[in-house]
Amino acid sequence: MEITSRQEKILAQIIEEYAETAAPVGSMTMAKLFGVSPATIRAEMARLEAMGLIAQPHTSAGRVPTDAGYRFYVNHMNENTVASEESFESRSMHALEKRVTSQSRADAAIRGAVDSLVELTGNLGLATIGGQLYLSGMSRLFTQPEFMDYERVQAVAKLLDNLEPWLREAAPGEPLNIFIGHENPIGKNSEVSLIISKFQSPFSDNSYIGVLGPTRQNYFRVMSLVKYAGKMLEETL
Repeated sequence: MEITSRQEKILAQIIEEYAETAAPVGSMTMAKLFGVSPATIRAEMARLEAMGLIAQPHTSAGRVPTDAGYRFYVNHMNENTVASEESFESRSMHALEKRVTSQSRADAAIRGAVDSLVELTGNLGLATIGGQLYLSGMSRLFTQPEFMDYERVQAVAKLLDNLEPWLREAAPGEPLNIFIGHENPIGKNSEVSLIISKFQSPFSDNSYIGVLGPTRQNYFRVMSLVKYAGKMLEETL
């Protein structure tokens, strides 16, 4: 896929703007940010749309990222992204660590880590504890504007119903596993991202902790926190 440096920056800005506002991003907004004309931005947006990285909802003149756009962004997040989030991450990771290390039992530590992820990301948190799946933050998830659609809520429910057996069978092997939108094994039309970290615990060598949230989210922040939670639990337990 041929993409210029400016197109990559525009895509990243659309993703980050959409994560904050949940509203399609227009050319006027981008033009002000990049100091170029709206016509120039519209031309670049048309190229990004032709590549399948952004799309135009029927009811809006703005653009939203596609699953492919999010995947490109996640795979190409750069040092500038890391630097801009660094101070926030330090405070969040400290809060998560404090919550976990204050627990005396392994199951309570895992639940504490999940509850912290819910508070810090606004997503639904999940973890495997023995042969069970612990879920927290369902109400937080369904207050997101994406889930005003009943069919989408049903698709999320289907995914959650089948997640624990799928994790047991598939056993994703990377320290951090990211499934965006249609990449999800179940509930492909739910427009959610599943971000999970594998870790060793007293219950299993293949324990998992993570979050499930809308595809519209701050990926760097969430990925960093989920990966840290898995690493910290493995070291603590």
